[in-house]
Amino acid sequence: MSPPQRQGRAGRRSRPNAERERRRRRLAILLVAALVAIPALLATAFGGGDHPSGKTQAPASASRLLPAGPPQPEVVARYGTLSLQIPVSRSRVTAIGYHAGTEGALALKPVGSQANEGLIRRLVHKVVGGAGTGPRWYQLPGGTGPSTSALAVGAPAGTEAYSPVNGTVVGISDVVLNGRHFGSRIDIEPVGAPSIVVSASHLRVDPALAVGDPVTASGSKLGQLLDFSRAERQALARYTNDAGNHVLIEVHPAATLALQ
Repeated sequence: MSPPQRQGRAGRRSRPNAERERRRRRLAILLVAALVAIPALLATAFGGGDHPSGKTQAPASASRLLPAGPPQPEVVARYGTLSLQIPVSRSRVTAIGYHAGTEGALALKPVGSQANEGLIRRLVHKVVGGAGTGPRWYQLPGGTGPSTSALAVGAPAGTEAYSPVNGTVVGISDVVLNGRHFGSRIDIEPVGAPSIVVSASHLRVDPALAVGDPVTASGSKLGQLLDFSRAERQALARYTNDAGNHVLIEVHPAATLALQ
């Protein structure tokens, strides 16, 4: 009977050793996981403009190939007291982005939350609030001047685009890149704001539109989106499943725009 008793005592003595071994294994696994996660966290901690979110837009449905009509009124950006309405139907929007605009373009205040802001900023917004409600948008590289002075509202080529503000058309001009014409830029003087001009480009202007015409936000058609992928590599494409075609909207001081 003595041998079984000795084995039982040995088994009892081995249990602490086995438990210590399991703890060492768990600790080793946690250390490996931390070593893998820390570089990724550091890489994104202060990001916000150059890295895709990892989420892609769903493929365009058949309904996107049909005329969508005027968009429902929805503020997408502001300049002071001026509100800019989304210029295309929500069913057609692929992504919304901001980047630095052309010379003299003024900084816009985005409505909504930045989808690709850095980890630290996301944590701050979760703790203290301030992320905002409304459409999600992306910070894009490129351009000069303020980083939110150009608003890109993505949609498939051929989508109808409408005025972002109430106002009067004060200019229609060709967009020229590398000696070639790529659609038109439509300049609108907003109601009650004669010191600024809202410009919409990357469009094939509607033949019924003329200088001097009054336009209403979300109600007056300006034209159709062009396929701009032949003219330039579009930064918005990294957040869509297409070439990143979009309506480009900027706000300029009226005097500055007149000199261009």
